[in-house]
Amino acid sequence: MPKDHSWIAARIPHKGDMCVLDRVETWNETTIECRAIGHLAAGNPLRCEDSLGIANGIEYAAQAMAAHGALLAGHDRCPAVGLLTSVRNVRWHKTRLDDLDGELIVRAERLSGTESTILYAFSLHHGDTLLMSGRASVMLDAGSRHFLV
Repeated sequence: MPKDHSWIAARIPHKGDMCVLDRVETWNETTIECRAIGHLAAGNPLRCEDSLGIANGIEYAAQAMAAHGALLAGHDRCPAVGLLTSVRNVRWHKTRLDDLDGELIVRAERLSGTESTILYAFSLHHGDTLLMSGRASVMLDAGSRHFLV
């Protein structure tokens, strides 16, 4: 069953205009597909000098991953807070997002994971056109971990 913007905003760290996803369209244990239209908004907080560059698509993908974690956690548990630790093999096929009419389709697929880290593949599409793709590593509950410097 689709989840709307308010459902997403209540379950991921980004609030207000920084919650860039409008709805979760479909999901299962390993994948999620979300939709977004905020790339067209003049007030999008990711814009720089009246432009929304394609690299901002990584934020859209990261929020889809966070929403996926919230869905997997279910109603009884608070989802683990994740920190994006790396993105790799990123390929972009456009330079901007704000010049695309209509919805963006944001997909993420969980490739592997443990209690502390998850690896996702992600992609952004506009209709049938691939805009960008890559992989991202997420560290869970990073705020509760102690690191040696």
